[in-house]
Amino acid sequence: MPPVGPACRVPELVWSTRAGLLSSALVLFRLVYLAVSRVFAWLALLARSDASKDLEILVLRHELAVLRRQVARSKPDWADRGLLAALARLLPGHLRAHRIVTPGTLLAWHRRLVKRKWTYPGRAGRPALSQEIRDLVVQLARQNPR
Repeated sequence: MPPVGPACRVPELVWSTRAGLLSSALVLFRLVYLAVSRVFAWLALLARSDASKDLEILVLRHELAVLRRQVARSKPDWADRGLLAALARLLPGHLRAHRIVTPGTLLAWHRRLVKRKWTYPGRAGRPALSQEIRDLVVQLARQNPR
């Protein structure tokens, strides 16, 4: 393997090594920046009052309601539905009504799942009776009036 760094005489290796080190340094700087900014955000959140936090939650819920009216309905896949259903069970009852997954949504998903699993294709109801059996039923009904 050729030497890499100042002793290396192949310019492509020198530039690729420097670019790799620069890229790694940038990624490390971004990671440290994000971690420090999250710590400061958490500290600022701890310093705020409960009323301020509740007000922010109300504002965010209202913004979400406005955005829900503007955007077409999302179609979560079954993995999303399972995760949301499991997490919705952990919420208190009064908070479940304000989520994407309400109890009505969970029941609708379950109905569709059961319907898809237990539907037998090709059967449209009770099988038809032959004319002979129909005649026998009518004859028995005439012979045994109530």
